[in-house]
Amino acid sequence: MTVPVAELRSLLRELLSELTPTVVICALILACVILVVLFAPLIAPYGEGEILTNDSFALQGSEGKARPGSTLLLGGDFLGRDILSRLVYGARVTLSVALAISLLAFLLGTTVGFLAAAIRGRADAVLSRIVDALISFPSIMIALIVVTSLGSTFTVLIITVALIDATRVFRVARALAMNIIVQDYIEAARVRGEGLGWVMWQEVLPNVLGPLAAEFGIRFTYAILFISALSFLGLGVQPPHSDLGLMVKENIQALLYASAYDDLRYALICISPALCIATVTISVNLIVDWFLKSTGASLPEEL
Repeated sequence: MTVPVAELRSLLRELLSELTPTVVICALILACVILVVLFAPLIAPYGEGEILTNDSFALQGSEGKARPGSTLLLGGDFLGRDILSRLVYGARVTLSVALAISLLAFLLGTTVGFLAAAIRGRADAVLSRIVDALISFPSIMIALIVVTSLGSTFTVLIITVALIDATRVFRVARALAMNIIVQDYIEAARVRGEGLGWVMWQEVLPNVLGPLAAEFGIRFTYAILFISALSFLGLGVQPPHSDLGLMVKENIQALLYASAYDDLRYALICISPALCIATVTISVNLIVDWFLKSTGASLPEEL
């Protein structure tokens, strides 16, 4: 039973009618973040690695001594680079990597999960046990071992975290598909002679898009936090590239300056990347919660 276009339009109108001020604010925040990601070179006042001053942790509004006429609106980092520019480029790197991880994880997890639900039998049992075994290991430990062995490149990071994330997506996709695959219209499609691919694409997928969309939002925030954690540990995005987690690690000494000089403005140099991470993840989670409540969609109870 495919979802008609008219029904999708009706659902969209219903969602728009149930917008709350909180959701609107979160959506505006995410829209601004998307613009920053897309147009980072145009928005950032200075280059990603451009050194503007010889002073470590220059305060907000300081003049860049190494470049006359420049102003450090949000202060400077430990090398004298502009924090605002680093935040703009760091948001682009962090969110782009997290999006690539989420898309790859969903492509793999959903495909294999649907196949396991459709085929069942021994293949389903073997795949499920393999996934259970992988999930039993701490995700961060697996990532640290792989990244340390193969190197911390963008390709290694994306594939490693996506494979870890795909195990969670597999369980969700399989459970959702198992609930749909037993319906009468699926059996009718099989009797008509429709192939497995057609059934999965035309019958199963349209009926689980809501829960999968919500799960995508959750997995996206997880990827942001995971990449930021790896970067903070020194095994994620590597210099000279900017990353929100890496920025926290690089500028953590600013907290000592704040304590020594009794000036919280130094602390903001370190805290501002963390605030960006928190703002994006909280906004996405609030929108996901609203989406689940508005559509009546839910993830399988067994998860």
